[in-house]
Amino acid sequence: MSLHGQYDSDNIFAKIMRGEMPCVKVYEDDNILSFMDVFPQSEGHTLVVPKAPSRNLLETNAKDIGRLFGSVQRIAKAVETALKPDGIVITQFNGAPAGQTVFHTHVHIIPRYEGRALGAHGGGGAMAEMEVLKSLAEKISAAL
Repeated sequence: MSLHGQYDSDNIFAKIMRGEMPCVKVYEDDNILSFMDVFPQSEGHTLVVPKAPSRNLLETNAKDIGRLFGSVQRIAKAVETALKPDGIVITQFNGAPAGQTVFHTHVHIIPRYEGRALGAHGGGGAMAEMEVLKSLAEKISAAL
């Protein structure tokens, strides 16, 4: 997929927001949905997604970017409080050559733990067990 193009309202995140696909929710308000990545690169890998449709950050309304990154900071602080990682990677990809695999704007919050390798990006690793994700989401949500 190129950097610019038509928004596909059938992408997995749009389906999750419409309730057509399940997710393990961490946080939701009128503008943002945050949920656990089902193919986590690390324990506690969380996604933050603006509800307004856009393919990537370059196509996102500036007001939505502000709301998005305000939520990213708040949720990252909750991840830190809940899971006590040694570091946190916050990353966002724009276009397939940059590593984007779902073409709806989103930000990854990836806890890093000393001595633990990072898993593959974009579903290259194993799918997490739902009960484990639910437990992590509850801990993070409680820290919000």
